[in-house]
Amino acid sequence: MAKKKIRVALAGNPNSGKTSIFNALTGAHQKVGNYPGVTVEKRVGYASYNGYELEFVDLPGTYSLNAYSTDEKVARDFLIDFKPDVVINVIDSGNLERNLYLTTQLLELECDIIIDLNMWDEAQRMGIHINTSKLSRLLGAPIVTTIGHRGSGTADLLRAAVDLVENRHLDHRHAPVTYGSHIEDLVVDLTRNIEKCKSCELCPSKRWLAVKLLEGDIKTESKFIRDTNELDKLQKSIRKKVRHVKRATGEDPEVILTDGRYGYISGIMKEVVTHKTGDRMRQSRQIDAILTHRFLGYPIFLFLIWLVFQATFVIGNYPMEWIEYGVSILGSAVDNMLPDGFINDLIVDGAIAGSGSVLVFLPNIMILFLGIAALEDSGYMARAAFLMDRLMHALGLHGKSFIPMIMGFGCNVPAIMATRTLESERDRIMTILLIPLMSCSARLAVYVLFAGAFFGAMAGNVIFAIYLLGIAAAVGIAQILRKTLFRQEVAPFVMELPPYRIPTIKSVVIHMWERASIYLKKIGGIILIASVIIWLLGYIPKPEEYSQDYGTRIENLQLQLERAAASEQEEQQIRQELSDLQAGKSSEEIQFSYIGRIGKGVEPAIEPLGFDWRLGVSLITGFVAKEIVISTLGVLYQIGEEETEESTGLTDALRDPRSNITPLTSLAFMVFVLLYTPCIATILAIKREAGLKIMFLSVAYQLILAWSMAFVVYQGGKLLGFS
Repeated sequence: MAKKKIRVALAGNPNSGKTSIFNALTGAHQKVGNYPGVTVEKRVGYASYNGYELEFVDLPGTYSLNAYSTDEKVARDFLIDFKPDVVINVIDSGNLERNLYLTTQLLELECDIIIDLNMWDEAQRMGIHINTSKLSRLLGAPIVTTIGHRGSGTADLLRAAVDLVENRHLDHRHAPVTYGSHIEDLVVDLTRNIEKCKSCELCPSKRWLAVKLLEGDIKTESKFIRDTNELDKLQKSIRKKVRHVKRATGEDPEVILTDGRYGYISGIMKEVVTHKTGDRMRQSRQIDAILTHRFLGYPIFLFLIWLVFQATFVIGNYPMEWIEYGVSILGSAVDNMLPDGFINDLIVDGAIAGSGSVLVFLPNIMILFLGIAALEDSGYMARAAFLMDRLMHALGLHGKSFIPMIMGFGCNVPAIMATRTLESERDRIMTILLIPLMSCSARLAVYVLFAGAFFGAMAGNVIFAIYLLGIAAAVGIAQILRKTLFRQEVAPFVMELPPYRIPTIKSVVIHMWERASIYLKKIGGIILIASVIIWLLGYIPKPEEYSQDYGTRIENLQLQLERAAASEQEEQQIRQELSDLQAGKSSEEIQFSYIGRIGKGVEPAIEPLGFDWRLGVSLITGFVAKEIVISTLGVLYQIGEEETEESTGLTDALRDPRSNITPLTSLAFMVFVLLYTPCIATILAIKREAGLKIMFLSVAYQLILAWSMAFVVYQGGKLLGFS
């Protein structure tokens, strides 16, 4: 017998713990961030209970359903168009008054709602007592208390959802939100007019539509009233009512309706909430006095970010060496198992060398995301956005834009999608153009490789400086955009500062593993394929003639080694000569190959930056994904390398004098990787969110910026005597 299906939407404010509840209900692993804008698209999960299959849809976190921002529109459209059987309204118990504003709008829509008072333990610690039975009667909705990050109370939510569908909740009713004497009569009168309108049959609630029309919501008006004659009648009635409200109150109906909702909420709060003596946010304010201090806040922020990057390099260095050693053993084992020839070279030099060179940096990626997740879940990132609000205003943006920009340090794609939380289209487009300058985790692998190879103990500081350069570049570009394409005023903004919380191990580990699994999937997919393709392009065609007879000379030297008649010093000289000959032959072969020809074609453009053709090829392949820069270098710098017990990894191959890479070259290369066009996924995300013109603008300005800055670093360094 097939299970009956129930569709359940989860709606709530940012920081209400909605996604934690979704995870607990469905087992889905999702990112849980303690600041607005984490969930920007609805996600779906499933659970079974008492003969029912429940489909849970995690809607974007939003403070209202006014549809000013994209995430508000996504949430409202889903509730109207898909009509879920149940809406679980997830509320932060410690911030009941603010959260109930969304609840009033759900009541207006006549949704069948369950009030989930989440973070119940925090409310108790704050000394907040909520009379849940009275609140249930006032709102006409069942109440469930939960602790999302522990999964406590989720079984009660499942039971409540099924009971609500089966009409077993005695308190369930669609309680109307009343707006006071000035406008309530007008709402009732307009509702009656809408009920007579034959073209309003699709409307989820006639009273809700009346409220929307009085608020001047033109999109809602056109969505539900299709008959032009009926629309004209209603518009005349609305204009008359709006004039009446303005004469009587001196305010627009939208303001009166908003005040009415807050008045309704205030009445509920007086009925159901009591506080113990003491300030429930006192501890958070004491911490904020230091962390958001106008002078101390900035160095503390920089120190915390520096600490994350130092840990990324210093701690990550140990597992890096283990993985590098493991990749080397695997390559040697496969080399010994297979006969010499094309297949051996393809697997060892192409697949293993290319993918292995990227796999080495997995620990660094995991440590970076561990640090970012801990800062997010603790509530500090919201403080960072608040702290940066003044700086962002100087850029022509505001603090809320800082949130997706910080997300860009993880991955630019979800960061660009997170700009949907910005109400202003101007702010959204500007932020989208700046996000690619925030160095994503894929670029981190490149920095760790070059900084580790050429800067030793200073590597962590160099990486931190590269990230700061990205921020500085964003500041400069923002100033240019503000004075040219985006001259409008900055939209007003109020940043919510949630209480500090101790990050849960589960949440932090889930976040870290999500990013690590994406990295691993790339290695097993696109990076592996790219490594093989790059190796093939570097393998064929072979030159018909060499500058010298490598075969005969190599064969003679190998015979001398086999005879073992030479002294230890002579044997070492023979081995060095043999290594040089093999490297020379490989160099001529790869320069004659297709990949060599491509590299030689771009070399004139990048030569002023100190890059040779191999670095140029890696930058070209990096357009697909920045991790491929590493796999390309792993193939190009290790192709044809003789496998011996002393064989070293890519780091030493780059450091080898024959690579012609100096510390200055490596610094210029890191700057170019930081600033040039992001991966193809980011480019497509920009197109999807901002359009084709903005996509081309982003690609063009980043290429110009990257070349210019790398030129300044390399040529300026040479003038100052660096190498």
